Amino acid sequence: MDGDTMKAVLFDRYGTPDVLYLGRVPRPEPAPGEVLVRVRAFSVNGGELSARAGRVRLLTGRRFPQRVGLDLTGEVAALGAGTTDFAVGDLVWGVLGRTSGFGSAAEYVSVPVKRLGLVPPGLDLVDAAALPVATTALTALRDKARLRPGERLLVRGAAGGVGNAAVQLGQAYGAEVTALARAANLGFVRDLGAHHAVDHRTASPAELGRFDVLLDTAGTDLRTLRGLLRPGGRMVTIAFDVTRPAASLGYIAASAVHGRSRVRFFSGNPERPLLDDLAHHVTEGKLRPSVDTVFPLEETAAAHGALEAGGVRGKYVVRVD
Repeated sequence: MDGDTMKAVLFDRYGTPDVLYLGRVPRPEPAPGEVLVRVRAFSVNGGELSARAGRVRLLTGRRFPQRVGLDLTGEVAALGAGTTDFAVGDLVWGVLGRTSGFGSAAEYVSVPVKRLGLVPPGLDLVDAAALPVATTALTALRDKARLRPGERLLVRGAAGGVGNAAVQLGQAYGAEVTALARAANLGFVRDLGAHHAVDHRTASPAELGRFDVLLDTAGTDLRTLRGLLRPGGRMVTIAFDVTRPAASLGYIAASAVHGRSRVRFFSGNPERPLLDDLAHHVTEGKLRPSVDTVFPLEETAAAHGALEAGGVRGKYVVRVD
């Protein structure tokens, strides 16, 4: 630590992963209703890649430097005025949320208390960093699709951060799970609990059959995927096609009007109750972290590059020492 500054991952222009660098910024002070977290680890998420590359610059703007890092695990270092939800030394995890933006790729971050939960006892903080994103899978299957025992579930992108959690939760909820993934990852998704594992590059609609619930993590070819639903089926996507955003979002909106199978789209924005539900699922053995590779903070750019290259098994996690 150097005075009142800290290390943080920054970028001064949009571009490839090599625009990321480790710089110094002021250490934040927690406002009322916030806690200061000493970050121990965070994971790399797809939305960060799009933001860093400038594909959503209408949202992220042109003010630099900008930050990365959406989720985190760590230790409460200080409390904002009037904050009683946590104590200094508590081990916490969470997601910064839509209004907070990025910034967990740093030594410290101030987080609203509603965005944090307690890490389940005994769970290593580096491993735990693979799990906050699982709140998206939990919301998609339990709350949006209302997945029921015995139903057929298709998970597209089953080896990724949200996808691997969806496979585990689908199996725990009693569904028959079909996982779409790369050929090299089919064994991985079977080990997670998938009843059927199919290479997404060679799968045909006839081979896959029909499904009661479909969870998509890519946002492309939504019309084709929607055709795999049984009557009354439910499709949830957590992404849209960033190369054709207007057309992609337009199709999602139109699906609510035309046809019986609506495509539900949402972006994860978890608060304390959902993080507590996640902790219960972990404690009950319904969900375990899947960490592909752990990178040090100074190699965050390499973690971004690895995720862009494809083929991740679970999550790429960055350790903050």
